[in-house]
Amino acid sequence: MLDLEAPPLSRPEHRASPLPQVAVTAVASAVPPYVLRQADVVRRVRGLFGDRRLDIERLLPAFGNAGIETRHSCVPIEWYLTPSDWKTRNDLFIDNAVTLLASAAETCLAQAGVPLEAVDGLVVVSTTGVATPSLDARLMEKLAFRRDVMRLPIFGLGCAGGVLGLSRAKALAQTRPGGKVLCLVVELCGLTFRANDPSKSNVIATALFGDGAAAVLLEAAKPGGAAAGSLRLGAGGEHTWPNSLDVMGWEMENDGLGVLFSRDIPALIRERMRPAAETFLARQGLSHVDIDGYICHPGGAKVIGALEEVFGLPEGGLTEARSVLRDYGNMSAVTVLFVLERMRKAGLKGRYLMTALGPGFTAGFQILEA
Repeated sequence: MLDLEAPPLSRPEHRASPLPQVAVTAVASAVPPYVLRQADVVRRVRGLFGDRRLDIERLLPAFGNAGIETRHSCVPIEWYLTPSDWKTRNDLFIDNAVTLLASAAETCLAQAGVPLEAVDGLVVVSTTGVATPSLDARLMEKLAFRRDVMRLPIFGLGCAGGVLGLSRAKALAQTRPGGKVLCLVVELCGLTFRANDPSKSNVIATALFGDGAAAVLLEAAKPGGAAAGSLRLGAGGEHTWPNSLDVMGWEMENDGLGVLFSRDIPALIRERMRPAAETFLARQGLSHVDIDGYICHPGGAKVIGALEEVFGLPEGGLTEARSVLRDYGNMSAVTVLFVLERMRKAGLKGRYLMTALGPGFTAGFQILEA
């Protein structure tokens, strides 16, 4: 006879296993062969736009104020003087992007002493060209990765892609304890310059943009163990502001990607960045007093200045961000990983907040602990 007063049958508790720690075990960068010196770019821009209905002399000070001395390009400076169509630009993007990704990946894995066949996942981030098959699939035809490697191509994150791509790569690594995931980022921003576009945004972009690629190897801890590297990835997050689609991005034109820049970006950073960062940190039980340093995407000299104000740093406090901007320009999503590489070589100790801002208008956040 059924005893209705009897206690229900107990069920064993199923507690989710904690996600494995993930560490950065190597960081490497790659740049194309052509070096663009800011003084040479100014001379070419003056010659190209000087006879058009554009007050070019009023815009040229932006080149001197950009905080940039040199950049790298996948094409020689003469290429920029002649208009070209979308297909030509995109073909150049695919060929050069795969070459740079291969260089960065091989350097990164050699640095870690990890063979290609040991890589379990590839996360490839880019926004300056379109490729189907994707860049990761094309890279597999160039380098001998395993044929069962997990692939995640990411498009459209813009300058935020370095930070958010790293967060996505961490999440992928955590699905396979003991696994190794290679986060690869490549941007060929120079190919977006359009000789027929005399707009202010196009000229300002010409004062900022460079080409480059970066690779970060992540390793997840084995069950019951600790992550192999000394630089561990903590929580990641993001914040996308409403009604902000027109702040930055690309506009698709017949002859390529037209740059979309709001002049209000530094002001938006001063107004909105700190509350978003504080909210993210609070979710982790942290505040700015718990942060020992910042790894920031240097979008431009004014952007760096705004970030220094937001995070309560002295002018010039984001030293490595300024030096990367000086030497390489704004390489979109790649740039923050150049900053990470430079700071890692100099020695990291403590807890760091990695940040970048991209189209959306979106802030990406990633905590790193050394």
